[in-house]
Amino acid sequence: MNKIGGVILAAGMGSRMNSTTTNKVALPLAGKPMIVHGLDLLERLNVDPVVIVVGFAKESVMKAITKKVIYAEQIERLGTAHAVQTAITELPEGIENIIVIQGDDSAFYKEEALRKMIDLHLSNENALTFLTIELSDPVGLGRVVRDESGVILKIVEEKDATEEEKKIKEINPACYVFSVSFLRKYLPQVKKSDITGEYYLVNLIELAQINNEKFEAVKNGPIAWRGVNTPDELREAENLYQEVNS
Repeated sequence: MNKIGGVILAAGMGSRMNSTTTNKVALPLAGKPMIVHGLDLLERLNVDPVVIVVGFAKESVMKAITKKVIYAEQIERLGTAHAVQTAITELPEGIENIIVIQGDDSAFYKEEALRKMIDLHLSNENALTFLTIELSDPVGLGRVVRDESGVILKIVEEKDATEEEKKIKEINPACYVFSVSFLRKYLPQVKKSDITGEYYLVNLIELAQINNEKFEAVKNGPIAWRGVNTPDELREAENLYQEVNS
């Protein structure tokens, strides 16, 4: 496999977790910090190096990690696209592609699904490849918008979605593989959300489509998956993890 680097996003404040001193990715899930599940997964996929974007309560994240990683600090937290822009400034030379995952949900990804995504990206020389999953209750998540023939038009965050778009069950769990050259070209073109004032990484899909860049989605169908933004969701994630790994 071609050399591929990794980025784990772990800078967000996670204000709904009601923690002032610990980043949510450092909280335990199934006996180890959430972010360590993601690191272990990337290690099994032979992803190296890994850049971790830290920000809020960065010491709690760094203390949770014992593996050799590169840290990039997102001092102003202006969204996921800005976080990845921060990460690629720390990437060593020679890394042409990166996989980007979130620090709070990667315990639920199956190695074979991500391997398939990486292999597809590299073999087809894509600019961008990303995972989609289906959830019966996709509230709060970015929906995959397709045309009548199934071609992906964009992914819209729920805050920006119409009532019709909110009915879509196929979602983007924010798991991507990018060519680094694509990121360097198009990250500066991501526009700020009028609603949140943030720069969304997901907007790169629309930019790829508009500019005829090569991109593909890997449909992973319905899977057990849980992003964690609140104490209740962390409890749900713990129960779900035990259920699917028992």
